[in-house]
Amino acid sequence: MLHEFAIAAPEAARTLDITAETCPMTFVRTRLALDRMPSGDVLLVMTRGEEPRRNLPRTAQEQGHAVLRQEEGEDGITRLWLRKG
Repeated sequence: MLHEFAIAAPEAARTLDITAETCPMTFVRTRLALDRMPSGDVLLVMTRGEEPRRNLPRTAQEQGHAVLRQEEGEDGITRLWLRKG
């Protein structure tokens, strides 16, 4: 399980706001964004809801990307920093 880290959030090359999307579109949109980025770049994904909060980090890791940080905001938005593998 990923939790908020004490270190500062990494600087993202791109931000993807998918707070209005539901699964499986959350993963589809995230994967498309990562596919368009160079390896090593960081994508900040903003999402809402339990299912994407659980599934996006796991699926990103299965696809070879690194989960750098996951943060649950008081606003109900989960912020997920991914480094493209």
